[in-house]
Amino acid sequence: MNHSRQDPQSELESQSGGNQQSVSWFETHSNLSALLIVTAALLVRVRAASGTFLNPDEALHYLLANQSSCLLAYQASLTNAHPPLLTFVLYFWRGVGTSEFVLRLPSVIAGTAFCWVFFKWLSRILGPVAGFIGLILVSFLPPMIELSAEVRQYALLLFFLAGTAYLLERAFEKNSAAVMLLSSLSLYLALLSHYSAILFAATIGLYSLLRVIACRPSAQVCVAWTSGQAGAVGLIAALYVSHISSLKGDYASGTINGWLGNSFFRAGHDSPLLFAIARTGGVFQYVFGQLAIGDLAFVAFIAGVVLLWKENISPGRSTVSSGQLVALLVLPFVIGAGASIARIYPYGGTRHSAFLIMFAVAGVSFLLAKFAKQQIARGIMIALLMVVACNLFGKPHRPYILREDQSRMQMVRALGFIHAQVPQSDLIFVDYQARLLLGYYLCPEQPVPFSAPVGSLEQFPCNGYRVVAAAPNLYIFSAENFLPMWNKLLRDVPLKSGQAVWIVQAGWEVDLARELLSTVSEFHELTPQSFGRNISIFKLTAGPPLPAISAQSN
Repeated sequence: MNHSRQDPQSELESQSGGNQQSVSWFETHSNLSALLIVTAALLVRVRAASGTFLNPDEALHYLLANQSSCLLAYQASLTNAHPPLLTFVLYFWRGVGTSEFVLRLPSVIAGTAFCWVFFKWLSRILGPVAGFIGLILVSFLPPMIELSAEVRQYALLLFFLAGTAYLLERAFEKNSAAVMLLSSLSLYLALLSHYSAILFAATIGLYSLLRVIACRPSAQVCVAWTSGQAGAVGLIAALYVSHISSLKGDYASGTINGWLGNSFFRAGHDSPLLFAIARTGGVFQYVFGQLAIGDLAFVAFIAGVVLLWKENISPGRSTVSSGQLVALLVLPFVIGAGASIARIYPYGGTRHSAFLIMFAVAGVSFLLAKFAKQQIARGIMIALLMVVACNLFGKPHRPYILREDQSRMQMVRALGFIHAQVPQSDLIFVDYQARLLLGYYLCPEQPVPFSAPVGSLEQFPCNGYRVVAAAPNLYIFSAENFLPMWNKLLRDVPLKSGQAVWIVQAGWEVDLARELLSTVSEFHELTPQSFGRNISIFKLTAGPPLPAISAQSN
């Protein structure tokens, strides 16, 4: 029999042809391919937003908006540490519905739209392969999904930041004053979404100034750009006068010295350079949701910036130079670290650095595109392997609630226990995070205070129950802070000796019952009822005040 055999050179050419066909298909159908990925991203976010009860911060954002007028909603938003846009969105969105999933839909929509706009922006400045890699990363990395499935500002922020950057590139490419004004409008909406957009505004302002100097656009575009920058400065000034300046007191002190303390530079304790390097690594660990891969991504970002610096032309379809792109990618990290060193804004591995996501992913995507030899299919496979590893081996950043513990059925069971086992003649005592959840789940008709004197107690009726809640400054009960408040309750609230008081904890770090059992001898007979690891209910009995010294740390 006569067997024909293909020589090695022909086989190589055949494989190369197959690769070229794959690349050609993706390039020809890039928008369709991206839309399929974005559709998958939407489905993942819909699932993440379904079937769980609101966390306390989500409940707070809804309760701020749940007012009888838009003016009252705005006034309520001033008690929060964020601009008012989300409050206004939720105020009007309530007409659609107020279930957990419906309240999360604006974030789901904005987070999904961000994926698409980010892809268009990244493809334009760094090329289609980097665009697809970046699209896979922002679509399926665990922190990206989480930010798009909560009642928070970050999905809106990311969408408007990406819109600002993309429209800016389009404005310079088309020499269009109208598109430049749209870019400015998107920046204004970002500033009204989250205050970290101020740091982004500084970045995009300096970058766009470099572009204006280099490409010399028409007079109309220059006027539109100048007007847009002036408008951003004016809006920031208005936000500072009306809101930001009022956040300098107890809130700022609590943030800097509280759970975000490590995200602020401490003079005499840290070296500014080492602090900046370590916290930048923390940003990448947060973005990728996996410590080791985050560290590798940080190194990849640095390598990508170095390679980009050596390029003499733009790797994408834009007219921007490689040097200008390096400035665009590096400036936000420099400005973010500088703000933290000045103790103005936290910087590190928390969601508060979410404005850095698009730049971190862009730099990593550029290097991976080089590693994939600018082949889209290969780049997508590398990105998919990364997101699979991050999803399988990632660890969420504190504070967090595991999905099984946040199941809506856990809240249903807890409410059922209260109705069945807690007599309405007894008293319910809660910390502020549980107060917020009661305001959504148990007594939504009862107004919720968003500010109160430090250490005060709020007494209010709640669906037939009498409830006492700690002030907003005491967000989570611990053994250390609970005993003084317990004694204050016994002094200030009329209670008979032996009367039952039910402690309801729900939200993050629900650990009071265990702490009391292990540190306070008077509470050694506690029998807490747990509904997952983030809802706990137990009963105490009113009696003589307890000395605070009884609570000792383990």
